[in-house]
Amino acid sequence: MEALLQVRDLHVQYNLEKAGHVSALRGVDFEMTAGQSVGVLGESGCGKSTLATTIPGLLPAGASITRGSVRLRERELVGLEEMELRSIRGAEVELIHQEPALALNPVLRIGAQIADIVRAHMPGDRGSAIRQTQEMLQRVGLPGERFFRAYPHQLSGGQRQRVVIAQALVCRPQLVLADEPTSSLDSTTQSEILSLLQTLRQEMRVSLLLISHDPAVLATLCDRVLVMYAGKIVEQGPLSEVYRRPRHPYTQALLSLVASRQSGNGNVRLPAIPGHPPNLSQLPSGCSFEPRCAERLGACAVREPEEVEEGERRVRCFKYGG
Repeated sequence: MEALLQVRDLHVQYNLEKAGHVSALRGVDFEMTAGQSVGVLGESGCGKSTLATTIPGLLPAGASITRGSVRLRERELVGLEEMELRSIRGAEVELIHQEPALALNPVLRIGAQIADIVRAHMPGDRGSAIRQTQEMLQRVGLPGERFFRAYPHQLSGGQRQRVVIAQALVCRPQLVLADEPTSSLDSTTQSEILSLLQTLRQEMRVSLLLISHDPAVLATLCDRVLVMYAGKIVEQGPLSEVYRRPRHPYTQALLSLVASRQSGNGNVRLPAIPGHPPNLSQLPSGCSFEPRCAERLGACAVREPEEVEEGERRVRCFKYGG
């Protein structure tokens, strides 16, 4: 099947005044096919959000791609001028931010904001844009004039998240990137938003790259999973296989946290992986997970493991001959 998105040997660096050069992505390599839903799993600071902003060309000031390729339907996105990237965002690829405040203008009505996106990317007059906006708001569960004319501050957190989903999907992009879209919501609203994303993805045949620190969130929507640590993908494969038989010690540790939460009680401290993620400006010479790994070998402190491929599974760990 033809690849929709191909990311090859992607390196991204932040130039920070106090920390110096920080390698946020270090050779990220994966691909997605049309209609696929892929999850990106990892702790805070592992590079997940950097990946989400790099693909549509939304890196902040001070960050740059130092090497690698991002291809959408065989079109290379790395190196495109900002004007070309703007024409692609919304129409072909769209990012749903973790915090709706980043995507919503507080002084404009909801309907106007979405209609502006339609007019920027799709043919038709103002009336057509308004009709498409109203239809999309209804699809995300915000029907009627009340929501069309509302300002962001008049909506709940879950309603604002539905608005940014409507923004992302109104022009029917091929690929939607969702960066922790439910992390700030309560559990009930989180379930509702995930169910909405799943329904819209299937109905509109959109490919989804869903980013989360929570394995349970990805389990509800994703076909495949990429596990990231210290700017690298350390394991990837079909989600059901990775969750049933994780190979990398980091993946095993992340999934064990879910089991601990499910079996624990209110008097038990929240589980966590011992140790801390590495400082990306001062990475160790060997495997980045080695200081926290209970299964480390002698080679782990000396050099980084190569990626080992077996069928649809890939893993970076010396236990598997890397």
